[in-house]
Amino acid sequence: MENTSTSPILSHLEEMRTRLIIVGISFLLCFALSFAVVGDIYSFLIRDLEDELAILGPGDIIWIYMALSAVIAIIPMIPLGAYQVWSFVAPGLTREEKRSTLSYIPLFFFLFIAGLSFGFFIIFPLIMDFLLGLADSRFQTLFTVDRYFRFMFRTVIPIAFLFELPAVVMFATQLGLIHSRQLQRYRKYAYFVLIAMAVLVTPPDFITPLLVCIPLFLLYEASVFFAKLIERKK
Repeated sequence: MENTSTSPILSHLEEMRTRLIIVGISFLLCFALSFAVVGDIYSFLIRDLEDELAILGPGDIIWIYMALSAVIAIIPMIPLGAYQVWSFVAPGLTREEKRSTLSYIPLFFFLFIAGLSFGFFIIFPLIMDFLLGLADSRFQTLFTVDRYFRFMFRTVIPIAFLFELPAVVMFATQLGLIHSRQLQRYRKYAYFVLIAMAVLVTPPDFITPLLVCIPLFLLYEASVFFAKLIERKK
């Protein structure tokens, strides 16, 4: 005799597994497409460098091409992953909740692109100028492709994910998982976490962490504002 108490759980787990497989296969397809044009992507990312990046072994070449392809493949995975999450929870939502939460999926994509652009075009050059300024003429600078891009990824990608904060908050507020009063109550703790993350991805000067913190604080306050707006509409 079938255990009806565990059947819904097994059904949800099976659905989750299916959606994870969809995301995984989609990532591999995007990775393959990115790898086909990774040479052009690499040329774009190093266009402002005065000297060529050095490699210490043949493995560095394939590593950087695969790493770049993986990072580029993440970009279309943001809206696709958000859609899979929405599809998973949609059966438990009302028609209005389905419509409103579905509209947030493009926002996840655009905020991620905005975060990548802010990190790559503004923060990363500031960090490089600061660090090279410390070297001055007393050191000979030689960047390896491995260390250069690892440093770039550690700086830019966390900022891109932090820019998703308003979309995550709005989505969770629409589902009733969080409330604007909670965001206001824990504001000082959230600010502390944002400051700590900004300090971790920037050099130990004063200006650069501040440039990262200001948009993060604005994003948090925007999250509070939109959470209140959603609650009023509900």
